[in-house]
Amino acid sequence: MDSPAPADGIRQRLARVRRGLRRAVLRRRRLLAALLTAVAVAAGLHAVAAPPPARVPVAVAAHDLPAGAVLGPDDLVEVAFAPGSVPDDLAGRPEGRTLASPLRRGEAVTSVRLVGPALTAGQPGRVAIPVRLPDPGMAALLTVGDRIDLVAADPQGGDAVVVARDVPVLALPADDGAASATGLPGRLVVVGATPDDVPAVAAAAVRAVVTFTWGGR
Repeated sequence: MDSPAPADGIRQRLARVRRGLRRAVLRRRRLLAALLTAVAVAAGLHAVAAPPPARVPVAVAAHDLPAGAVLGPDDLVEVAFAPGSVPDDLAGRPEGRTLASPLRRGEAVTSVRLVGPALTAGQPGRVAIPVRLPDPGMAALLTVGDRIDLVAADPQGGDAVVVARDVPVLALPADDGAASATGLPGRLVVVGATPDDVPAVAAAAVRAVVTFTWGGR
C-alpha cells in the first residue's frame, strides 16, 4: 500500500491541532468567561471611581450690569471653570464693589472692571483719583475712555484754571446724590491723573467747582 502523500499528512496534522485547540478552549471556556467578566467589571469600576475633572468656582455676572452699579448678592453667581480657562486677575470678594464699566451676563468679575487701583493697569504713569462734578447731567455726557481737561473755577469769582490735561475717564460710579465738599450736589467721576497733577486736582475738589472740556491738549 502506498504511504499518504506529504500534503495529506500536513492536512491531517493541522486537523489534529485544530481539534486539540477546540477541546482545550471548550474545557476552559468557563474560566475564560470568568476572566472576561472580571475584566469588564474592573473596567466599569475604574470608570465609576475616576475623579471628575478639576473645576474652579468663579464669580460671574448673573445678568447684564451697567457701569457704576454696586454689586450685590443677586448680581453674582458662581460658575465652575476648567483650570486653564479661568480669567486672569479675578476680583476677590466683589460684593459691595462698584463697577467701573459694564459687565455682561456670564462675564467674570476681574479687578480691572471695578473701581480701584487696578483701573490704571492700562494707563502707565497714571493714578486713579475721584473728582465730583457739580452737575450729574454734565457727568452723564461722559463715557469711560473719554479724555478730558479738568477745569477749576472759584465759585466766589476769579479766573478758571486747567488743573489737569488729557486725563482719561476710568469709571463713572452711580449717582449717590451726595454733596461735594463745596456743598454743591454732583456726581463722582474717576479719572487717571499723573502724580504731578494730583495735588492741584485734590485742591480744586475742595476749594472750587470742577468742570471739564473735551479735546484740549
